[in-house]
Amino acid sequence: MRRSVLKLGDRPAKENTCPNSVTQRYRHLTHCSAEELRAMSHHRNGTLSGKPLQEFVLDGFQGGLQTQALLFALFLALYLAAVLGNLTMIVVITLDARLHSPMYFFLKNLSFLDLCYSSVIYPKALANVLSSAKVTSFGGCATQFFFFSMMGTTETLLLAVMAYDRFLAICSPLHYPITMCPSACARLVLGCYGGGCLNSGVQAILTFRLPFCSSNHIDHFFCDVVPLLQLTCTDTFVNKLVLFGICGLIIVGTTLGVLISYAYITVTILRMCSGAGRHKLFSTCGSHMTAVSLFYGTLFVMYAQPGGVASMEQGKVVSVFYTLVIPVLNPLIYSLRNKEVKDALRRLGHKLTAL
Repeated sequence: MRRSVLKLGDRPAKENTCPNSVTQRYRHLTHCSAEELRAMSHHRNGTLSGKPLQEFVLDGFQGGLQTQALLFALFLALYLAAVLGNLTMIVVITLDARLHSPMYFFLKNLSFLDLCYSSVIYPKALANVLSSAKVTSFGGCATQFFFFSMMGTTETLLLAVMAYDRFLAICSPLHYPITMCPSACARLVLGCYGGGCLNSGVQAILTFRLPFCSSNHIDHFFCDVVPLLQLTCTDTFVNKLVLFGICGLIIVGTTLGVLISYAYITVTILRMCSGAGRHKLFSTCGSHMTAVSLFYGTLFVMYAQPGGVASMEQGKVVSVFYTLVIPVLNPLIYSLRNKEVKDALRRLGHKLTAL
């Protein structure tokens, strides 16, 4: 019977002391090398191939070359319209002294938010449509997610503040100049930005501390919370609870505030004797209600109810609507249905032609 004999100085072959099962791994953990322990730690922390996740791939919309070219042309046209429209509103309100009132101060901030809101997403989305790689870094994705969430939350709160401003102006006109003084308006806007930063900070921290180990392909054209949660390999119950809890509270709370404000406004307008006054107030308030309905409706479908969209493709279409179409529509809604803005645009046009 032949026996294997170890020569002097020889060492037995190193066994695999890090088995796959949990029990064996616990029993033999002390036999693992430092490299093996680091690899196991990286895998548990949710990285691909035992290495820290460095980048994501934004899959965007499906389709061939013709579809991508059509999407690029559509996105570019809408984005340029959003930039031009909102910049025009900001310039007109800033330069025309007759529009230096609380309502137009809030409207200027709304245009600024719409401008930033679309600019956070669409320059990168347009570049990805033309690129075959469609890669974004981990830090870039987290940054886009933070600012997108912040702008969206801030705009939601600002629309409620605008409804409160109209309520005070119509239902309490004598106290309105004192209540909505410039310092009070500035504090309200800063409060909206503060609420936006708080919500986006909480959402970003909870989302990007998760382990992303199933894939690094995001089934979207920007870094949004819903497709990011689909990439994790751990339980996301807490994240979804916080997402639907906070977003639901913000959207439902602000919606109730808007509805109550406009209920009082409607009753006050109907009591007026002047038909011209009624028409003017209904026109001004109608513009705001149109913008609120479009924005809140799409946000509620996406974030305030579990399973609001049937598929990610449907979710992408809804996302295009509230991140690009609404920023295009808001300047049109407030300019076409507002005589003061149209007059200010006309005066600015006369000044430019006189030069």
